[in-house]
Amino acid sequence: MELDIQTLIFEFIGGLGIFLLGIKYMGDGLQKSAGDRLRDILDRFTTNPFLGVLAGIIVTILLQTSTGTTVLTIGLVNAGFMTLRQAIGVIMGANIGTTVTAFIIGIDIGEYALPILAVGAFMLFFFRNPKVNNWGQTVFGFGALFFGLELMGGSLKPLAGLQAFYDLTAEMSTNPILGVTIGTILTVIVQSSSATIGILQTIFAQGTMELSAALPVLFGDNIGTTITAVLASIGATVAARRAALTHVIFNLIGTTIVLVLLVPFTYYVSYLQSTLDLNPEMTIAFAHGSFNVVNTIIQFPFIGALAWLVTKIVPGKDAIVEYKPVHLDPIFVQQSSSVALDQAKSEVVRMGEYAYKGLEESNMYLSTNSNKHAEMAMQIEDALNNLDRKITDYLVHVSGGSLTEAESEKHTALMNSVRDFERIGDHFENIVELVDYKISNKVHLTEQAMEDLNNMFDLTLMTVKQAIGALQESDREMALEVIQKEEEIDKMERDYRKKHIIRMNEGHCNGSAGIVFVDIISNLERIGDHAVNIAEYVLGGE
Repeated sequence: MELDIQTLIFEFIGGLGIFLLGIKYMGDGLQKSAGDRLRDILDRFTTNPFLGVLAGIIVTILLQTSTGTTVLTIGLVNAGFMTLRQAIGVIMGANIGTTVTAFIIGIDIGEYALPILAVGAFMLFFFRNPKVNNWGQTVFGFGALFFGLELMGGSLKPLAGLQAFYDLTAEMSTNPILGVTIGTILTVIVQSSSATIGILQTIFAQGTMELSAALPVLFGDNIGTTITAVLASIGATVAARRAALTHVIFNLIGTTIVLVLLVPFTYYVSYLQSTLDLNPEMTIAFAHGSFNVVNTIIQFPFIGALAWLVTKIVPGKDAIVEYKPVHLDPIFVQQSSSVALDQAKSEVVRMGEYAYKGLEESNMYLSTNSNKHAEMAMQIEDALNNLDRKITDYLVHVSGGSLTEAESEKHTALMNSVRDFERIGDHFENIVELVDYKISNKVHLTEQAMEDLNNMFDLTLMTVKQAIGALQESDREMALEVIQKEEEIDKMERDYRKKHIIRMNEGHCNGSAGIVFVDIISNLERIGDHAVNIAEYVLGGE
């Protein structure tokens, strides 16, 4: 049979593209159908490493990518929601969850791929219900996955007649390291272990590769999938680098163990194939699942040692922003309302310090256009939203007890202060988005406009800082200074707005620059209003 290289390449890369699109569509559809609560699943169900493994499995099945789960986990460790030990459990679970794709492929319903695609497209284009659209996206992705595999399978059939390919697979049977290397390189190139395992299943199903050659390639695929997280962690935070390194070490140890036991493992997979009457695709799926489950069982007791090892290799502090409250001890709610309110006040002050830091980062982003400041500001805003919920819940529980009149006033002031700090977060988030707009649309602000903005930022930052101090110390004088400074902010906003209109009329600034400038000073003025609210709670308490 004559080998048509062009057809082979075109069908293979086209099939691979459709396959990858199918995985993404299926994962996105499942995620939307689950109601974008994957982060909540990871946050709530990772109180210990075992629950972390279960959460990792569930989230990876919904995302259809272990890399996606790892990235989410890195974010949670980064934010202080999750310890490194819990994250290692999630990463182990993600390795098990990612095997589900191989089992789906093992169902071998490629001949029905086109009707499945048609059903998915029908659900996407002929229904207005978002839920039906989400499931349509999932079904369409499911069909695309099999259609892509069929195309790849058709293109790879001629390889069976190639002597070079036969020699390569024979060499892999006697030299497992070669198979591991090939599997790793393929996955690094494709950036998806699901895709390379799908290709492996297709080749194995055509009878062009022995099981003893296929298994080392499978192990290499598991190592290759860690490279994506490694690349993503370059130049990233300590937590990101540790999580990526954990993923690499976990899969390297697992591959080393199974390579040492390759002969009995191959016998075990052959036994499963004959006993359960598995088709070739499902045989690889069971091998993949068994490898990851056994790897997790073996290494699970050593999670602490893994965490210690990566902490030594990558030293530093895990969390940049601590999302979780540190002062809200529920025991005081029952024992002493007064102490509980003091605890809540300490947490509100801490929340205020975050609000100040977020505003500072948004100012730095405006001045430098450096994305790291935008990322930090958005992370802080996320932390403020979480602290808002946690502190409010705590204060609601406190109000369930008997409060004196003074305690009741303090309780109300704290509840209101929490909301004001949260709103400050919303306003500096608006500022970050305005700077994003300025950068992406190449909007130019004049030197005078930038000087005005920096002056107003400085005054607003000082006002917020004094409001936090007034709340912390219950300082009446400081609260009065906040009110005075806020009046200056109001006047500054009016003056700068007029000056900017003059600049626009004289042609120094265009309309886009005008929108950015005016919206930023409006958000700063509103931040000043929230600082005054906090000062007034202090004065009211006096």
